[in-house]
Amino acid sequence: MPNPSRSPTALHDRAIEDLRYIRETMARASSFTAISGLGFVTVGFGALLTGALAPPLDHSQVWVGVWIVDAAFSLCVGLASTAVKARKSRQSLLSGPFRKFALSFAPALAAGALLTLRLVQIEQVALLPAVWLLIYGAGLVAGGAFSVRVIPLMGSAFMALGALAALGPVEWGPWLMIAGFGVLHITFGLIIWKRYGG
Repeated sequence: MPNPSRSPTALHDRAIEDLRYIRETMARASSFTAISGLGFVTVGFGALLTGALAPPLDHSQVWVGVWIVDAAFSLCVGLASTAVKARKSRQSLLSGPFRKFALSFAPALAAGALLTLRLVQIEQVALLPAVWLLIYGAGLVAGGAFSVRVIPLMGSAFMALGALAALGPVEWGPWLMIAGFGVLHITFGLIIWKRYGG
């Protein structure tokens, strides 16, 4: 005959375990966790190389071209590394959380592309570091609502650098680009890699 004094405790422990499992399952289902830290690190080193190779900001057309090539490289690396991590963790890129992340992040990128075209047309390239940092940061904050907590934090850091680029001297722009797209990507990429498995 089981001891009645032990049953309520065992039932209580089992209920807590079940609730913990349900909570973790719901958190995984509602957030996109396949963001690749290794991908961010690779993108960051690409940006450091770009910053080293880019001419001064007053050579505007070449400067913009070099950074756009880096942006295309970064997009390819980001998509490929996220797809690999999603497959390893058995998350679908067609899942609700990824779709929400992408739909929240994409409008900021589209706005950035249109502003880039216009600022190049009117020869206001010096404003691009502020625009790119702010818009990318805003996209991460918005998309990060459907991802791991560190993503909106990274977005906020990008926005802070963008604010410095907008309010500070023009000469700061290229250095803030390197700090954001290089150093922040590497730093947060390493955090994601360590905490969220790759």
